[in-house]
Amino acid sequence: MTETDLHPRLTAARPDLADSRLRGIVTAERYVDGTVRRVVDGSAPLRRDPRPDSPLDTELLHGETVRVFEETAEGWAWVKADRDGYVGWCPAAAFGPADAAATHRVRVLRTFVYPGPAIKLPPVAMLSMNSPVAVSSIDGDFARTDIGFVHAGHLVRLGDSEPDWVAVADAFLGTPYLWGGRTSIGLDCSALVQMALTAAGIACPRDTDMQEAGLGSPVGERDPARLERGDLVFWKGHVAIARGDGSMVHANGQHMETVIEDIAGAISRIEAAGLPVTSIRRL
Repeated sequence: MTETDLHPRLTAARPDLADSRLRGIVTAERYVDGTVRRVVDGSAPLRRDPRPDSPLDTELLHGETVRVFEETAEGWAWVKADRDGYVGWCPAAAFGPADAAATHRVRVLRTFVYPGPAIKLPPVAMLSMNSPVAVSSIDGDFARTDIGFVHAGHLVRLGDSEPDWVAVADAFLGTPYLWGGRTSIGLDCSALVQMALTAAGIACPRDTDMQEAGLGSPVGERDPARLERGDLVFWKGHVAIARGDGSMVHANGQHMETVIEDIAGAISRIEAAGLPVTSIRRL
């Protein structure tokens, strides 16, 4: 591997600092091993630069782990996410020790964390789908976790996967579109694909170009009515999921939410904006 082979969004390397695992591949003033940390907030924004007004590239979910290479005096951490390898800047306060191994993940769109095993207590946090949690015991209807109590029915064991990942994507209908978003509060087109596939136990890159290059195999069929359930339709910078009945589900800026749309009509509308379909891929 050479430096030119490295994806810039996935490479923890700057002229002054780089991941020690890249020694001999990239040139930097110094190399560090980094420290494994865990997201302790409900989610953590990952930005291009260490400023609150910097563009949101993606979000990290509660319980996900990262490798922290630098922390600034202003409270920013330069990290690489373990889930999909994304590199960027997050608020350092969003991380804590990675000392509790996750045992379960959130299976519903979102769930509350309570200070005790009772629904009338004021919640202390909210977790989104696929957030990993460490469960130490089950107390009636509640799971005791390292951060509080979560309704046990909202969790499944790590390794348990959803049988129909397209149905998972459908569950996000009406979720607001958010560029870089990756939670049930707001997400973008590629995050919808990633979140649904993750729930089904299928590894998935973060961005559309990575997904188009790395998921499934190309499909020559271009008749929208003949696309199979779970086929991925790609445009430059956009992706949608075929539902097997001539419709597709996608998070998009046209509607500013996740919607189900007729594939043929959507293709015509997007092509009219100068963006033809670039590929269709089947998992």
